[in-house]
Amino acid sequence: MSDVLHTLRCIGFAELPRVAHAAGLSDADTESELIDLAVEGLVTREFGGWGLTDVGRAEDARRTGAGLDATGEREAVTRAYERFLVLNPELLDLCSAWQLNDHTDPEHDERIIRRFEDLDARAGAVLAGLSRFGRYRVRLTAALTEVRNGHREHLADSLESYHVIWFQLHEDLLATLGIPR
Repeated sequence: MSDVLHTLRCIGFAELPRVAHAAGLSDADTESELIDLAVEGLVTREFGGWGLTDVGRAEDARRTGAGLDATGEREAVTRAYERFLVLNPELLDLCSAWQLNDHTDPEHDERIIRRFEDLDARAGAVLAGLSRFGRYRVRLTAALTEVRNGHREHLADSLESYHVIWFQLHEDLLATLGIPR
């Protein structure tokens, strides 16, 4: 399975640095792989960004399914998805609470951030034992660290926010298990 192809499947149309960051690769290595995938007709580059072709989406599904069967992780990923679904409504409520907040009360903001951190502590169990999903743990932790460093847009208001990474994890679990959205 191509990490870059699958990453692009999960994050959607994106510029090179965002694909590289999500995949955990250098820009140069990611660009090289994207060019190879473009030659195969699996990805395309338009308006400065990269996206999957229909053929690429089908190939990613084939490769992901084959990889899941080859590693024998289908049951573990299914359990992870079930744990994810328990936490997902809470995450969505937290995002709404943050986005609908006027941010005039620092104590209220702090309470929401602490609730995100509490959810994050429990989210570790979703990904436990699934090495291919380890990059999400790194990215979710980095987003919360950015929030604590004063970059509060990393909670629910940027492309590298906790919310967006959580969404991509959801997309990855669905794609990996072949479940339509």
